[in-house]
Amino acid sequence: MVQTVAKELKVAITPEEKQLIEKTPTTSLTAYDFFFRGREEHWKYWSDNKNRKALERAEDFYHKALEYDSTFARAYAGLAWAYWDKHYWETFFSESFLDSVLILANIALSYDNQLEEAYARKAYYYDEMGNRERALEELDKAIKYNPNDWMAYNAKGWLYHNYDIVKSIDNYNKAISLNRGEQLPDLLRNIGYAFKNAGFVEKYKYYSMEALKLDGDSFAYYLSLYRCEFDSGNFEKALELRKKMYSMDSSNIDELFKLGEICMFLNQPEEALKYFNKWYERSKTLSLFAVFGPHRIGWAYWQNGYREEAEYYFNEQINYCNKLIEMRRVLQLSYREFYDLAAVYAFRGDKDRAIENLKNFNKLQIIPAWMMPYIRYDPLLDNIRDEPEFQQIVRDVEAKYQAEHERVRKWLEEQGML
Repeated sequence: MVQTVAKELKVAITPEEKQLIEKTPTTSLTAYDFFFRGREEHWKYWSDNKNRKALERAEDFYHKALEYDSTFARAYAGLAWAYWDKHYWETFFSESFLDSVLILANIALSYDNQLEEAYARKAYYYDEMGNRERALEELDKAIKYNPNDWMAYNAKGWLYHNYDIVKSIDNYNKAISLNRGEQLPDLLRNIGYAFKNAGFVEKYKYYSMEALKLDGDSFAYYLSLYRCEFDSGNFEKALELRKKMYSMDSSNIDELFKLGEICMFLNQPEEALKYFNKWYERSKTLSLFAVFGPHRIGWAYWQNGYREEAEYYFNEQINYCNKLIEMRRVLQLSYREFYDLAAVYAFRGDKDRAIENLKNFNKLQIIPAWMMPYIRYDPLLDNIRDEPEFQQIVRDVEAKYQAEHERVRKWLEEQGML
């Protein structure tokens, strides 16, 4: 049918495009059915607070699909995705971290070397390993074999969001132009977040409102309002919004950690410790941990007089950060590990080590808006705020943020988007 239409319109179809049109993912309808049931459960996992049971059902369905067709490439790609979601944190610091994802993606490509989903899985893998260039190459392959792959453009938007906000916005725009379906609200929120990180708060609010009109997700809308208030240093308002979000979804343990963090910025150590402890207890039952959170829990314990417990969490943060640096995941994590090391050393009064790590953090070419309230207001840095070297780093960070804002503004004007 597609070839007939192309012939009528005198459109030339390349051999590659002809192969894509004629490609049959599997000859087994049963395998196909199990795969889509797996994908349905996988979407449920992402949309329902990472519903673990839904993820396990998705994995089972992908395996079932392979029982009926052991060469079904998309089922292998689905398993790669499921492995990522299921084992990410429990294998985070292991030598084999995410290796199975790469193996499964390569198996998928051995059966279908044009499968965009498998290239996307490889892209996320290489990004985690700090190899951003290779990650982008894999996404470009996905787009080559499927120019309508909105997920690949969305992934490129995410990969660029801490490095080149112009390219981030551009790729999100492409994803939006290709997907007008049920994922559109999330895509609108993604592009809005990119605008926010370049300092265009009104655009962020606009896209957040457009997304709200489409799916009525008031929790996500309050999240956008919260980010604006937190970035501006309006922590009282940020706390009010986050409490409202927690009342709407108390099963989301991320809310507990964020509530603790805001109380920390408001210098409310008792409240902060209360939220952090609740978060910690619930996260243990889900086998989760926050790589960038222990030093904040340490601060709350210290301020409440529990010095031994505080030191435990500060040391945990140092260990996590040193492992991340040793594993060379610096690019993917945006030098955040250096910032967190600096925060611990600053709080402990080790000014030299604090400044040394902040200088490494300052190697970032651009500074997104989400980082600004930390460098401006983080109580962990209070001991070094009067240091001339620290003040120079703050000026550098502010200048980089403003420079990226201006670069994005000029590009938006050229594109007729302002």
